[in-house]
Amino acid sequence: MSSRSFLLVPAGSHFPLENIPFGVFSVQGESSPPRGATRIGDTVIDLAALEQEGLLPGDSFRNATTLNRFIERGRAHWREIRKTLQQLFSAENERIRDNTELCARVCHDLSQVELHLPVTIGDYTDFYSSREHATNVGTMFRDPENALLPNWLHLPVGYNGRASSVVVSGTDVRRPSGQLKGDRESAPHFAPSRLFDFEIEMGCIIGKENPLGESLSVDEAVDAIFGMVLVNDWSARDIQKWEYVPLGPFLGKSMATSISPWIVTLDALEPFRTECPKQDPTPLPYLQPREHWTYDIELEAHLLPEGETQQTVIAKTNFRYLYWSIMQQVAHHTSNGCNLRVGDLLASGTISGPEPGSYGSLLELSWKGTKPLTLHSGETRTFLQDYDRLTITGFCSGEGTRIGFGEVSGRVLPAHP
Repeated sequence: MSSRSFLLVPAGSHFPLENIPFGVFSVQGESSPPRGATRIGDTVIDLAALEQEGLLPGDSFRNATTLNRFIERGRAHWREIRKTLQQLFSAENERIRDNTELCARVCHDLSQVELHLPVTIGDYTDFYSSREHATNVGTMFRDPENALLPNWLHLPVGYNGRASSVVVSGTDVRRPSGQLKGDRESAPHFAPSRLFDFEIEMGCIIGKENPLGESLSVDEAVDAIFGMVLVNDWSARDIQKWEYVPLGPFLGKSMATSISPWIVTLDALEPFRTECPKQDPTPLPYLQPREHWTYDIELEAHLLPEGETQQTVIAKTNFRYLYWSIMQQVAHHTSNGCNLRVGDLLASGTISGPEPGSYGSLLELSWKGTKPLTLHSGETRTFLQDYDRLTITGFCSGEGTRIGFGEVSGRVLPAHP
């Protein structure tokens, strides 16, 4: 049953009282520094102001421009803050509802604020956990009969990304230049990427450190995750193709990775657990959880060309398609004693489903450029053009309640001359 807030929550909103995501905001036109927030409907709530009023326990948000200090306090504190906020903003609670001055001070319309990167990200890891995506890529670039490399069904493949270029939704992304080499060219040349792409992904934000040299079991891993965000891992396919042998992705990926501004807690996602795909062969014991579960999160990608007003939905997929779960990713990441830290970002890798319309990248949707997509405007796309805006949305739904992530959106700017 859906709970009610005295704040307006539009029909279909991703942010009812049951959600209570966490982010960082500042008010447009004010000199105050960024600070922690939650969101109900289209209202952004100042957590530092609530703490200053003595309405939130602890000292997590005052004089803090990211959520790292709050996250470091641990799961019991996260739950206490979330429960307190749900009580304060319920329709029956008059403490803020009937105090006009206090309500105006802590509540801000979404249109009047700027949203910031919610955490200081020390390290960023990108996985490759969709069997459908890995099979599609292997089919296109290698042998269709042996699309998956021998290790893929035995471990969550991943690589260390670039944390410095993780940006918040709404940030423009410049088309990268790099070394390109066509199949018929004898030598590479340096030029703007022609095959610029997006990737539908999700990421988890680490909420608990494991000491260097110590690992987390697959069943302990869930307690190390604070929450989840939407991710678009922008990709220059032509730069990547030339550079990735023998060590893997580098400049074709590191120009930008966009994340949504709101971190949705695992507690909010709990009602939407579902089974993971069956794993065959059975993973090694350290990757075998007592229960093999994931979340049912619907995902869409929308493309809007420059000068147009109507977006085209170009892909619909679901987080539950991932072969390797986020718990298995965390367990594998720490299995060698690697120490994860609070605020680290672990992204899922491209999420593709079994049907062509559920593929999570233009590389797959256009099948390496051979099957152009037609947009509402009548234009076609094989890869992203300058000034295209790509938006990914995601939400869970059931029993009259929708819990969502909002969106992660970015516009492609031309390469530097």
